[in-house]
Amino acid sequence: MNSDPAVMEHFPWMPDRAESDALVRRIERLFEQRGHGLWAVEVPGVTPFAGFVGLGYFDFPAHFTPCVEVGWRLAQQFWGRGYATEGGRAALEFGFGTLGLEEIVSMTYEGNLRSRAVMERLGMTHDPADDFDHPNIPADSRVRRHVLYRISAGRFPRAGPSR
Repeated sequence: MNSDPAVMEHFPWMPDRAESDALVRRIERLFEQRGHGLWAVEVPGVTPFAGFVGLGYFDFPAHFTPCVEVGWRLAQQFWGRGYATEGGRAALEFGFGTLGLEEIVSMTYEGNLRSRAVMERLGMTHDPADDFDHPNIPADSRVRRHVLYRISAGRFPRAGPSR
């Protein structure tokens, strides 16, 4: 998945195998440290791994950090099937319901219209005043400028009888 140019189009580089393995170790450490992280997306009867979705923690220098982000990355053959939205909604429910978070953000390169559409389907809002140059991406990279979407616990529509 991380070696597919279409999947990695909105990232500053395509990781090699060692960098992909390091990402898996970071995800595992997040689970150990915080009890949550990015979940593997399984499509029963189709594939045991279609990508990942869940909550990440970021503390790089920015006006909105430290923060918890809902994020996703899916193999290209699983795009357009609602998995990112479904998984993102489950992650938000977990973050607000189980973890008791007050706010969850999501961020991406400003030109990543597919991910921005998922953020909007999740009920997240975008204020252009929150947009930023990602400090972990080289200054000359075409994907440095990022948009920030937010949703608060009070704005997240919960399912079930308490609605």
